[in-house]
Formats: sequence, C-alpha cells, structure tokens
Amino acid sequence: MKEGDVILVPLPQADGLVKNRPAIVLREMPPFNDFLVCGVSSQLYQEVKGFDEVITETDSDFSESGLLSASLVRLGFLAVVPRKAIAGAIGKISSERHARLLKKLSDHLIQKALPTAATSL
Repeated sequence: MKEGDVILVPLPQADGLVKNRPAIVLREMPPFNDFLVCGVSSQLYQEVKGFDEVITETDSDFSESGLLSASLVRLGFLAVVPRKAIAGAIGKISSERHARLLKKLSDHLIQKALPTAATSL
C-alpha cells in the first residue's frame, strides 16, 4: 500500500456497524506505519462543499481509481488503520488529487487551530 491508493478496509459506520468500504490512503503514520485514510462514499448528497471532493466518471483518474461509480471522498470521515486490516488495493487516485486532499485537510486543521493559538499567547 502507498499514499494515494484506493483500498478496501473495514470502517465504522454511523450506526456502529463495521463494513468494508473504499478509502483513500492519505498518509503513512509513525511509529507503526499505520495509514491515515478517508472514507469514500457513493452518497454524493453528503458532500461538504469546499472540503470533500467528488470523483466522477469524466475525471482523468477515475478509471484508475477502481471505483464503480461517481463517489465522494469524505475528508471528514478519517480513520487510522493498521496495514493488516486492509483487504487490498482496488486502484489509485492521481498525485494531483492526493496533494489537493492533503492541502484541504491541512488548511482546515490549521485554520481551526490558529484562533485558539493566537488567544493563548
């Protein structure tokens, strides 16, 4: 597995059930080389505009993604999973999309942290 891969991994659902879902490997995490992943859903109506990202059949990296239909990359649906939990890779996204996802997530985390950090000085 590597960053940008689309994988199948058991992820917890809102109802408490765990099922194999597609997810995108965002980063390998220290110290045990687990993976930070974000879930992928076919429920496009759940999109958080400006944060999540939709990948459609017309996108240049869709055919390599292994996804079966237009899907929502849910940056708010994060998990850290051990390598051994991953069922396998089904495809990959472009390096450009991967970088864009990381930037969106990073910008969101920094934006939320700045007001707190500034008030504690």
